[in-house]
Amino acid sequence: MLNLSSTGQIVVLNGAPRSGKSSIAKVMQDTFDELWMNLGVDGFMRMTPQRYLPGIGLRPGGERPDLEPIVETLYKAMYESIAAHSRLGINVVVDVGHHDLYRTRRSIISSCANILRGLPVLFVGVRCPMEVIMERRIATWNVGFADDGSVPEPVILWQNSVHQHGAYDLEVDTSVLTSEECAKVIKERLESGPPGTAFHRLAGSSRPHPD
Repeated sequence: MLNLSSTGQIVVLNGAPRSGKSSIAKVMQDTFDELWMNLGVDGFMRMTPQRYLPGIGLRPGGERPDLEPIVETLYKAMYESIAAHSRLGINVVVDVGHHDLYRTRRSIISSCANILRGLPVLFVGVRCPMEVIMERRIATWNVGFADDGSVPEPVILWQNSVHQHGAYDLEVDTSVLTSEECAKVIKERLESGPPGTAFHRLAGSSRPHPD
């Protein structure tokens, strides 16, 4: 029988599309002893009406200023849900790609960090070299390089912006480690400590979240 009496651990996996976040999250859910819910971008995009897509998956570049206020609200809603699960004793893994390259500066990650204030969060950077990202895009979507052989601008923007916020508690490189190996590293970090602090430090530039 599940024991949900304590506060649930939160692991935020932050990286560019095709970096391997979802695969790591699935391994965590399949192999970790406790209950882990995946409350990430892909799940929330599936719940989003077509006319508001890509929703919180809006890529960097400021190309849809009409969606930006909605995206900001949806991110806050997602993190409020993450916080609620944690307070009920449910562990949460979040696969996400945070950036701030919107038409208007949104500081969304700071707002999200405030929402998780006081909860245990391990902030994990999921890195992957551009050449591997391109190989995975071709293998998954049959979409790769531009007509002139260059890397498409949206892919470059993701790679350059998703890690600009600062430091992590832990980083993994999915071109070097398998999803299983990344999950093992995360599990060892959770079990050995120290507690994560990186995500909470991002809250400084946003207004405090009300208690």
